[in-house]
Amino acid sequence: MDSDLFQPTLPLGEPELMRASAYQRYLDELRSTSGGISTRISQLSPSLRADLLRFGDDGGASEVVEVVAACVRHGKRVTIHIQTGERVVPLTVFARERLVHCPVPPQELVGKPLLDLKVMHVEPALLQPPGEPGATLVGAEDAHYPLAPLLWELAMRGLRRELLPEIAGPAVYRVAPGLDTDSLPASGAVMAAVQRLARQGASLKELSDWPGMDRERATRLLNALYLQSGLIISRSHPDAGRDGWF
Repeated sequence: MDSDLFQPTLPLGEPELMRASAYQRYLDELRSTSGGISTRISQLSPSLRADLLRFGDDGGASEVVEVVAACVRHGKRVTIHIQTGERVVPLTVFARERLVHCPVPPQELVGKPLLDLKVMHVEPALLQPPGEPGATLVGAEDAHYPLAPLLWELAMRGLRRELLPEIAGPAVYRVAPGLDTDSLPASGAVMAAVQRLARQGASLKELSDWPGMDRERATRLLNALYLQSGLIISRSHPDAGRDGWF
């Protein structure tokens, strides 16, 4: 690849990130030399690749939370190249270790309107998580962050306003007993709903009718709880199919 594709885009002292236009040219070159699909995405597991290809021919999508959710669900180590403005941020997800590696703080990444974030490409991670036996390529220690807060923000503030496919359909939802609800970055009506869901189950429609909630807020909350591995989904509950919201 030409060296001019990797020119810094940030001021001195900031992480050097590729320009989105240069990275797009790189992806176009990959497609032209591999029959329309990147050779890197072809190295993903067949199940994850099939999941990601629902979003585009190279695993790209505008809904970041869908892509991260797929990587977490399959328990794979992947790097997600996310466009934010004119830059591309490589976010490496270590699903089993519940860590991410990111050259910029995740709070900076999600501190902007999440409508501006776009997944450009997904590929197997080259980096290895800290503490990996025999690891030869580990990112800077201060560039590793917990995965859970990022998942929460993507679910609560991202583009997706519908339930993730894995939890959609007739169901009654409840907070899993092992979830530390006090550690969740929630407040007000959302925290009240979390605490109530820890005591009783509810369908999406019932949750939407709780004080301070509506359908979109309830949907985002259920997605966020699912991504925290903190949601029990009952499809055999007598109330699961009564409200018709699926």
